[in-house]
Amino acid sequence: NYKTVYLDLSSVERSIIKDLDKFLRWICLMVGRQLELENQLGDYWDTEILGSNGNCTVYFEEYLLPAIDCPLVLGLDEVDRFFPYTEVIEDFFGMLRGWHEKGKISQRWKQLRLIMAHSTECYISLDMNQSPFNAGVPVELGEFDPQQVQDLARLHQLNWHESQIEKLMGMVGGHPYLVRLALYEVSSGQMTLEQLLGEASTEAGIYSNHLRRHLEMLQQAPELAQAWQTVVASPEPVELDSMQIYKLHSMGLVQRKDNQVIPRCNLYREYFCRVLSA
Repeated sequence: NYKTVYLDLSSVERSIIKDLDKFLRWICLMVGRQLELENQLGDYWDTEILGSNGNCTVYFEEYLLPAIDCPLVLGLDEVDRFFPYTEVIEDFFGMLRGWHEKGKISQRWKQLRLIMAHSTECYISLDMNQSPFNAGVPVELGEFDPQQVQDLARLHQLNWHESQIEKLMGMVGGHPYLVRLALYEVSSGQMTLEQLLGEASTEAGIYSNHLRRHLEMLQQAPELAQAWQTVVASPEPVELDSMQIYKLHSMGLVQRKDNQVIPRCNLYREYFCRVLSA
């Protein structure tokens, strides 16, 4: 008997994402529509007295949540779309954290269940007390093991032997996205596994866009890039300071070994050894 609302934030126009007030109005409007409620933003949005966060909170507290009178599960997908917009992200995520805190003392806010999904493409720096990411239960999609890769290959109609699974995992490990993309390309007849692996760490390979996004982020953080260059150049695990480990792990680039790290997969080692030393 829960109401559910799913919002895919990758579909939001950039002009809306960059404007906190427009974005929060969009949230309220879309939630109301999925709950089949009339748009009452004109009656509740007071720009003279309240800020954008305050107006959005009031709209949920005084209109949306009372109107359904049952628990609401609000799913926000692709929230990493917001990570580059620092002028919006701190206020937006601070508001979500505030809703979580309200749920500890308010019966009405206990009705809201919030689910946020994001990729490990970049890290964000948020005040611990303003971040919603350290308030709930994290569910990480871990590395696939060989049996899971075999099962996924079979779902792609690929009758692979153990040696082929080993070759793929020798390059990308059990990284869910990298494995999935490889299986899709091979199963669709775009290329053979041998061609894919031969080009994997090059600009002509299927992972070039993924690798360049990471490179662009590292170029914006020279000290982190230097630490990462040390990691990919070393055959042994490397000890870094805790913040560097946190950032590189948040980007999905490393595996942690106690206080040391290694590249998450050979694809990252090969590509970044080449581009960072150039």
